[in-house]
Amino acid sequence: MSDQLKDLFAQAAGADEKSLSFLMKALSENDLSGFDYIQFKQSVAALGKMNMDEATAFKSAFATASTMGLTKGKLIETAGYYRNILVKEQDNFAKALSNQLATKVEAKKKDVEKLKYQIDKNKEQIKKLQDEIATYLDQVESTEASIVEEDNRITAAKEKFEHTHKSVLLTIDQDIENINKYLGA
Repeated sequence: MSDQLKDLFAQAAGADEKSLSFLMKALSENDLSGFDYIQFKQSVAALGKMNMDEATAFKSAFATASTMGLTKGKLIETAGYYRNILVKEQDNFAKALSNQLATKVEAKKKDVEKLKYQIDKNKEQIKKLQDEIATYLDQVESTEASIVEEDNRITAAKEKFEHTHKSVLLTIDQDIENINKYLGA
């Protein structure tokens, strides 16, 4: 089901494929039973593929859904439910990202500081410790390069996720606005 959901939200501007798959999996795993916002959105999308204008697609999908007991209130409620699922996923992602930064960047920064201290200490005995100092310098250089690479990778993943997350939320917000706009009180 998450592949079908990806198609529904793939138009989100600049959506990152990996982040979108992750978010759609969360929606799929928390899918409510019965006809709700997701099924409504699928119906609107199907009608849109028939070159139907947005307002008519919303009204037609709702007319059909209402025969199955869906109300405007229930439609908005379930859209909010799925929106909350995505907000929780953002919180989970932020926690995981923080853990990765702590283990992959901060810990390595501390390692670099320890190595630099050892280098300074050993410089006092330069003649007998030259080989050891050269080894530590190589470790510092390698670790700093690794820090930059990991930091850049994590930052890029964060930016892609946040952009995709924001785009998907905007899509849901627009749908809620359209539900209110096109389906009346």
